[in-house]
Amino acid sequence: MTDTAYDPDNIFAKILRGEIPAHRVYEDADTLAFMDVMPQGPGHTLVIPKAPARGLLDADPASLAALAASVQRVARAVKAAFEADGLTVFQFNEAAGGQTVFHLHVHVVPRFDGVPLQRHEGGMADPTVLAGHAERIRAALEV
Repeated sequence: MTDTAYDPDNIFAKILRGEIPAHRVYEDADTLAFMDVMPQGPGHTLVIPKAPARGLLDADPASLAALAASVQRVARAVKAAFEADGLTVFQFNEAAGGQTVFHLHVHVVPRFDGVPLQRHEGGMADPTVLAGHAERIRAALEV
């Protein structure tokens, strides 16, 4: 059986504490959204709760509600910012479920007709490109 305890030193916890930089898109009292550094497409954004939770199953219901509201708000902005035809929104739990960072997070990826998702392990994106994508989403959030 795998260890399912929350690790406060996971990379997303470090981002929340400001120990690791991130291209932040949106933040409120309960959540943070930032660009995925290994995007599966332009505009790939992650939304996380600030409350510690390894995944969906151990998250506090109030934290989940705040996360869902932020995912919706960020998804609308991502779709608008990239003039996407649609969105793919996904969330993994535990290694067997595809999770690689063990802090609850939701992926929001703008999608375009006929364009497949890129591999998530495709390498780190250019930080300048990510900064530009983050700015586009922040601008869409202000509308």
